[in-house]
This record gives sequence, structure tokens and C-alpha cells, in this order.
Amino acid sequence: MRLMAPRSRHPRLLALLSLLLTLACDREPDSVAEDSSRRTLTGKGGSVTGMVGRYGNHEWRGLPYAEPPVGARRFRAPEPLVAGRGAREALQFSPPCVQFAHPFGVNDAPTGEVVGSEDCLYLNVYAPRMTQAEANRAKLPVMVWLHGGGNVVGHAAGYHGGNLAQRERVLVVAPNYRLGPLGWFHHPALADPARPADGSGNYGLLDAIEALRWVRANAASFGGDASNVTVFGESAGARDVMALLISPPARGLFERAIAQSGAARHFDAKSASALASEGGHVNSSGEVLVRLLQRESQDGRALDAPSARKRLAAMEPAAIAAYLRAKPPSELLAAYQHDDQESMLSLPNLIADGTVLPTTRLLELYAQPDGHARVPVMMGTNRDEMKTFLFSSREHVRRITPLFMRVRDPARYEALSEALSSAWRVSGADAPAAALARNQPEVFVYRFDWDEEPTILGADLSKMLGAGHGLEIPFVFGHFDLGRRANLIFTDENQPGREQLSERMMGYWAEFARRGKPGRGGAVHAPEWAPFAAQQDAPSFMVFDTDASGGVRLQRGATSLDGVVQRVRESKKLVSPRQRCRVLRELARTSGLLERSDYPRIGGEECESYPFESYPWGEG
Repeated sequence: MRLMAPRSRHPRLLALLSLLLTLACDREPDSVAEDSSRRTLTGKGGSVTGMVGRYGNHEWRGLPYAEPPVGARRFRAPEPLVAGRGAREALQFSPPCVQFAHPFGVNDAPTGEVVGSEDCLYLNVYAPRMTQAEANRAKLPVMVWLHGGGNVVGHAAGYHGGNLAQRERVLVVAPNYRLGPLGWFHHPALADPARPADGSGNYGLLDAIEALRWVRANAASFGGDASNVTVFGESAGARDVMALLISPPARGLFERAIAQSGAARHFDAKSASALASEGGHVNSSGEVLVRLLQRESQDGRALDAPSARKRLAAMEPAAIAAYLRAKPPSELLAAYQHDDQESMLSLPNLIADGTVLPTTRLLELYAQPDGHARVPVMMGTNRDEMKTFLFSSREHVRRITPLFMRVRDPARYEALSEALSSAWRVSGADAPAAALARNQPEVFVYRFDWDEEPTILGADLSKMLGAGHGLEIPFVFGHFDLGRRANLIFTDENQPGREQLSERMMGYWAEFARRGKPGRGGAVHAPEWAPFAAQQDAPSFMVFDTDASGGVRLQRGATSLDGVVQRVRESKKLVSPRQRCRVLRELARTSGLLERSDYPRIGGEECESYPFESYPWGEG
């Protein structure tokens, strides 16, 4: 078959958390699955050989969708794949894109080690088992998955799409996309008037767009309907999906969109490139260049920061671009400020450059009739999003042994989770859904509530993790075989309920991909999922839980930022002004809905004695 070129160790329990952002993961070895049968598709230009996967599905691993972004192609928009001819074996996953090893990403190397390859623009295809003749006429809905990981870690091979494809008869496509500084680096020296996208800094998003072009050109060869494409993702992948809705180069490349635990926000170009003293991010491209130059020796001595800034100011744009393209990935990554080995790298991504992403705020564009792709949208969050992150924090959880743990301050733990998870819901579901629903009816919102984890050595994981960030992924993919460590979460006791819930969720996701409406998820007696704004005074959303905890059910209501702040102020769990102000400060610092400058406003007189910049405030 011819692949057409598109036109146009961690040793502690923290390792458990590698499950939570890659929860559909099954890092099968780069070899044939237990059923060693091959599956070859043949076309005019040659053939591609895949395999029969663990769910009886067909799958093809490591298919290239763009030219390798190496050498002169670094910090440029991806170039369409030059179509090859002849036979290709697609039996092994490609390397992940360059990144720091991390429990939430590549977790088979020591945390903080640089892993992956720049030559990483490959994808995996999962299809139901079909004959060649059946594939030729199948026209299955296509679901393109963008993985999470903060746009700095993760990889497509961490997600097994075989069960979703086989059970629901859809085509699942999972691409890698560039991450970290190689995926998101906006600097004026990289601009090229003849190729505006090259200067955008949004190389990871442009990779996703190129993968969608590849799908348009090649889905039919695998049994997919190239005119019925759903792009879906989780966390950073969901933020990418939400950005694709407003990206001009992405228009016309997909027919539906699903955002799981995303957020409607991006970075402005100034914060992405300017020095910190001039309003830039601490890891802006300008700051990174200064740090790189500081490491350069002059007369046997390293440059100080003022000298490095002076040298940078004297360099021509072409020299800066050549300098950046010559640096090994490990040196680029080493130039970023990093809190500690366990935290993910923070850097500007999804940059409002004016070409790939408009400079207008996402919510404003969602509210405009022509400001976004008018396609059906499904979005939602998990009830306890923040517990995944609180659980991994030494500040909040005390670990005496890897399996013996206790929450340090249960009241603060619950209050922080409730406030920050509710704020996440505003940014990732209710606010964008309300804006989109002004001009289109096909907007559907959900909340994921499953929290039936076991108790381990007295630690109740159902309270410590709850319906945390990333936990919905294995339910969507119908894949819970995540290795021995996963047995801490997915046990024999909770198996019947979670598998039934997973079947229902797969049904709703696939029905949305088929028809643009989740309906009853392909079932006769399941509840019908009503659009978010069917009742303007009380928007509808679907709750996903087991029958033992209320079941899958439609509810009404929406969350607002003002409501979140008010609940913190009135919380019975926070018994002092200091405790309330700590939560409000965290809300301003991390929610993405507020700036630090908003803290005095939301804190009011009560928080005047607890200034933002002087935290921690001591005991009391």
C-alpha cells in the first residue's frame, strides 16, 4: 500500500502515578503481540504489514506521517511525507519524541534523563479485524488521539487503541508530536516571511495538523472514512484539541472534537520569547538563549548573564537560528529552569503567534460565529482532577514506606482539591461549552466520577486519588491491563463495575464519532446525552459512574469562577483566614483562569495580612 503524502525508576510509590496520565498505556515490547498473525494491506504503491493485536484487532505501528524534523528542519513546520513505494513492515513502535524521562511520560528510564529521538513523527493505527475487501468498503469513523503530558512528556505508544477499535468498529490513530523546546519554541530569529508557520513556535500543534492531513490522505486504506474524523485528547492533548478549534491551518481537517480535562488558554507571543525582565516567562526562548550562551566559555571562563545578553543582542537572526539548530537536544533541555526531578518542565506552549493560533483569547473566539471550527464538540473533566497532583506532592502526602502513606492535612487536601478541580471544570468544560453553545447546538459536557480504588495499609485511595486527573483514559480505551502496579488501583473487587462503565463510555465516545451526537451510546436503554445548553438556565451534563454510585446519568447545572471563590470563602473545612488564603492563593497561581494580580481581589480584606509574594506565611 502506498502511504500518500498529504497535500497541501522512579523507585517510590510515585511510579504508581505514571498510570494516571498514561492510564490507557500498555507498553508492549516492540515486537509482535501474543497473536503473531500479520495483517497486510496492499495498494497500488505497495504494502504495509501490521499485526493482529491483543483484542483481535489489527494494528500498524510506527508509520511515518511527515519528514523527520531534524537538522535544518528543526524549529520548522513539519514537511509532508515524501511518498515511498514498495513493502513496509509496521510491527514496532517508533521512539518517543525528545523529553525528560518522567513518571507521567517515558517511565522506563531514570527520572530526569533525556530520552527519545528528534526523528519521532510517526503514528500507530488500530482497526477492527477486517479482510482486505471489508476494509475497502468499511468507511469507519476515524478517531485521532493526542496524548497528554503537559506538551513536554508522553508518547503515542503509551495508549492501546485496539479494544476501542475492535468493540466499536472505529479506526483509532495515535500520532507522536514534538514536545518541550523542540515542539514549542517561539523566537523572532526563527521567522521566515516565506513560511509564516515556521516562526510560530507551535511545532507540536503543527505536527498534529500534519497528522490530520495524513489521515485525510490515508484513512481509507485502513478502512476509515477520511470525511468523518474526530480529534480527541486528554490534558495537554485536550488543550491542543481546543486550540485546533481556532487554528486556521486546521480548518476542514476534522468533523468532531473531544477534549478530556483540557483548558481554554494559551500563551501570548511576548511571554514566550521576551526576557523575564521584560515580561517573558522564566523559560521563554529569550531566557533559554541567555542560559545557553552563559555556558559558552570566553577566555576559559563562562559568560555571566549581562555578558550573555549583550552577546545575544549583537547576533544576527540567521546566526541565532543556526546556533539553536546546532545544539544537541540535551543541551537545549538543560537550559530550562526546573523545580526538581519529579515535576514536569514548564514552558510556553500553544502560543498565540497570529498565524497558527490567533492572538484573541480562546473563549472570545468560541463565542464568535466565525471564530472557530463549527463542529460538534464534547468536553469534560474529572470530579477530583487535582488529587492526582496533590497525591504526588511531598507537601501534602507523607510517605513512611513506598506503600505506607498518609495525607498530612486532610481538610486542606480536600479543600484544595475541591477548589482547584472546580476551577479546572470552569476552564476545561463549562466556560468554553457556554461560549461555543451561543452559536451551535452540538456541545456536550460530562463529568467523570469513578472513585472505587481500594484501601492499602490504611490509606484510602478512593479519597486520596478519587476521580483524579487521567483516570478516565482506561475507561475510554477499554484497556486496564497496565502491569502489576496497576493492581493497586484496578482490582478484582472493582472489576465488574469499572468494565461495565467502560463499555458505556466507549459507546458514547464512538457514537459521537459516528454521528456528532453521543445519543444513548449505541444502547437502547441508556440515558440520552442532551446538549449542554438545551436548557439555558440549567445546562445539561452527563455524569459517568458505576451503578453502585448512581450510574450514568444526566444532571443540570454549571460551575463559575465566582462560585468557586465563594465556596472557598465559606468552606467549613478551612477554619482560619490563613487556610482560606492559602487555597485562594493556589487558585490564583495554578488555575489558569486568574493572574497573580487577581489574588488581592479574590482574597479581599481577609487576605491582606497574607500577601501573595511573602508565602509561606508561617504557622497560625
